[in-house]
Amino acid sequence: MPRHSAAVYRRRRLVTLVALILLVAFIVTAVWLLVARPWASATDATPSPTPSASASSTPSTSPDPTAAESPSPEPSADETPGIVACRAQDVEVAAVTDADSYQAGVLPKLSISLTNRGSTDCAIDVGSTTQVLTVSSGSDVWWRSTDCQENPSSMIATLAAGATVTSKVPVTWDRTRSSVETCAQENRPRAPGGGASYHVAVEIGGFKGTTTAQILLY
Repeated sequence: MPRHSAAVYRRRRLVTLVALILLVAFIVTAVWLLVARPWASATDATPSPTPSASASSTPSTSPDPTAAESPSPEPSADETPGIVACRAQDVEVAAVTDADSYQAGVLPKLSISLTNRGSTDCAIDVGSTTQVLTVSSGSDVWWRSTDCQENPSSMIATLAAGATVTSKVPVTWDRTRSSVETCAQENRPRAPGGGASYHVAVEIGGFKGTTTAQILLY
């Protein structure tokens, strides 16, 4: 078998050495890529959506507290087929008190009674917007429920024929003189007692009571 020259052996060793160098370089590069993760910085640099951006781009499904607090429209007589608005000649309005006389320090509780004297049901606004209770001594008006009323509202109700209803939550008179200018005052003039007579007049839904209720303060 013929022997190769020394030059051939040198070329083979050189090729083998170059191949070994390339292999080592490949392994080193692969290890560096795995450990250093040069793409991580590019990923981290991508801005993530902020809460405000997400809120603006994605419709919210949570209820709006302000919408929940807004009153819904009350039904009107037009929205209730067969129910017409109450007429003055059919409605009887009267003042109701929890007592006829009150000892010193006892506060009168005043209510409104409604009776439908007609032969058919009718609709009436019984909300606080339409309620007026007035306490007078002779011609002197001492107190009016609307002077310092807060957040009045409407409420359409059906008053059945022949039925009598009374307001569920009475209005308390604090035995002082009221006016729109003195609502926040704590030292408003107090109504005299000692058996003094006062009359309670009421109005609701645009209908006034034809009589008043008399009370005595001690």
